[in-house]
Amino acid sequence: MSGRRDAPSPNGVHPIGPARVGPNGAGASRVGASGAGLVGMGAVGVGPSRAVGAQAWTELLRLPALFTVPGDALAGAAAAAAHPNPRTVLAICSSLCLYEAGMALNDWADRQEDAAERPHRPLPSGRIRPTAALAAACAFTGAGLSLAACAGRPALAVATPLAATVWAYDLALKSTPAGPLAMAAARGLDLLLGAAATTGGGTSPGDTGVTAGSARLADGVRRALPSAALLGAHTLAVTTVSRRETQGGSPLAALAALATTGVLTRLLTRPPTSRGTTVPPPGRPERPNRRVRLDLPERNPARSPRPRLSPSAAPRTALAAAYAATAARPYFHAALNPSPPLTQRAVSGGIRAMIPLQAALSARSGATATALLTAVLAPIAKRFARKVSIT
Repeated sequence: MSGRRDAPSPNGVHPIGPARVGPNGAGASRVGASGAGLVGMGAVGVGPSRAVGAQAWTELLRLPALFTVPGDALAGAAAAAAHPNPRTVLAICSSLCLYEAGMALNDWADRQEDAAERPHRPLPSGRIRPTAALAAACAFTGAGLSLAACAGRPALAVATPLAATVWAYDLALKSTPAGPLAMAAARGLDLLLGAAATTGGGTSPGDTGVTAGSARLADGVRRALPSAALLGAHTLAVTTVSRRETQGGSPLAALAALATTGVLTRLLTRPPTSRGTTVPPPGRPERPNRRVRLDLPERNPARSPRPRLSPSAAPRTALAAAYAATAARPYFHAALNPSPPLTQRAVSGGIRAMIPLQAALSARSGATATALLTAVLAPIAKRFARKVSIT
């Protein structure tokens, strides 16, 4: 096995799961010879069926996995200390298009392996033509870049290398040691896309010209870099676990992912600034702490002042705990027994943990409302995943 089917799809962690089998133990039924290669042809080749065609494209694009995408841009906007705005929405739409471009391109690039290992997939089963999948990948890429351009030049400057990473991963890097790093870079760039789009277009009331706007953009992207690094670290861990999921993984990979989850959980529960500083709400500039009086002695030197918790401390801790609970347990089981089923559960847990991680990153940046909005996507994604597998 080349290992290409054991790696996730681009623009985020999305491993390809094991082949589904029918009730009789065989793979999903193929279309008849007369309907081979036509989208929507039934098993008996009696004419087009919109329902069958829609189901095939839903499987190809793995639509339930789209719920793991909006949190990237929202976390980027929160990390940049900016309120979400229409440009943030454009960044989310751009991310969704580039994500689906990676999904379609993934199956097109792996169509030969799928013909032998997963004949039930839409391309080898003949429900979708390979040329249609490639055309969809090109169309989604063009749409993603166009939407990023509408959000401003800074957003396009980030979306372009993101799209290049998506195509490079699917066509060249997937089965190489650089595959997990490319996947991590894609998720990190997706978060930075939200930061660049939110802070890079238009002017704020306090801006005096182009120089002030550029400084605000640079500051927003700089603020988002730590969150992008944390998201990339999680992506790197789960991608490494997924590389041999259908054959059985490695205990060391699962242990490394478990350790990464523990470190990330610890970092998520801590504010992004050092002690003695505060994080301003999104959209508000930093102000000096006027309550600190260095010229006055303490009222009671023998009694240390109580640490004051920020309003985002409780949701930040809760969401970090949800992230750890979602990812750590399946990683632990895969470390004890790296069999294909347990490794695949570990990968699925890493995918599902993406949403609480994004929410925790937003809460860590002080954007509690954005964090809660992102967290709501988790149960919705779980519900839709019952109908169409995200792996």
